[in-house]
Parts: sequence; C-alpha cells; structure tokens
Amino acid sequence: MASAKSWKEGKDTAVREGKELVFHNIDTGEYGACSRSDRFGCFEKGKFIEQRCICMPATLSPDEMEHKERKFLGENPEWAENE
Repeated sequence: MASAKSWKEGKDTAVREGKELVFHNIDTGEYGACSRSDRFGCFEKGKFIEQRCICMPATLSPDEMEHKERKFLGENPEWAENE
C-alpha cells in the first residue's frame, strides 16, 4: 500500500501497481492503492486498532472519487469525527 497525498496520486499508484481500489485513510490522511483484502490499522499495546478508510474503484476518475467522498461525508458527518 503506497502512500499518496490525493485521490489523483492514489489512482496513479493503483494504475501503476494494478490495484483495484484507491483509498483515503481518514485517520492518517493518507491516500493510496489497495486490494479488497487489505486491512488498515495499527497496533497499540499489542491490539490491532482498525482505521477508517474510504475506498473507491480505481476505474473512477479522481474527480468522481472526491465528489463521492464529499457526498458521503456530507450525509454522514459523524463518520469522520475524531473520537
């Protein structure tokens, strides 16, 4: 899972690496490319803590990804709130 700074960079990575999805990790702010089987998170005190990610098909344009993310977060504002 390569790290990128935008949907466009994430899509470029997906195309280059042949990945099916582009993601935006809400908890870290990173974008990148991944497969459906990838999990996002980190270990804290030996326990895996899952991170919140929005994934989009790599077939979409970066503008479509950004629009869909904005719409989702607008309809679900509590989803992206920090705990």
